[in-house]
Amino acid sequence: MKDSPKVRSHFRHFHPITTRWSDNDAYGHVNNVVYYQWFDTVVNHFLITNGTLDIHQGDAIGLVVETHCNYFSSVTFPEAVVAGLCVARLGESSVRYEIGIFRGDDEVASAQGHFVHVYVDRATHRPTPVPAPARALLQSLLVKE
Repeated sequence: MKDSPKVRSHFRHFHPITTRWSDNDAYGHVNNVVYYQWFDTVVNHFLITNGTLDIHQGDAIGLVVETHCNYFSSVTFPEAVVAGLCVARLGESSVRYEIGIFRGDDEVASAQGHFVHVYVDRATHRPTPVPAPARALLQSLLVKE
């Protein structure tokens, strides 16, 4: 069953995204694969700029193990887009993010989905607990349903 679109107030963090000419596909709207790039961008930008993910030397890294997206209305270049981010579940070694894609100032998501990171040891790729600084940051995005 397809989810209903969420509203902005569901999300805790927002990140503006610039659409590009190359994002549009032959049908005149942003191609589905671009939405997954936006998901990756909003999550990793949030973690990196808040100092909890060192992509070059950190002991723990987050690997994507699951993604999903529902589409409700088309986005096209050159529309302004905002990605909303929240955490739906924070486990011992995993986190499930929810992302909403909003056109301009729209209150209802044009698309939304989820993105699951499992934290692993960089060297062994074996699951490891979410590092304490990341856990504290992610708790600030946690929503209760």
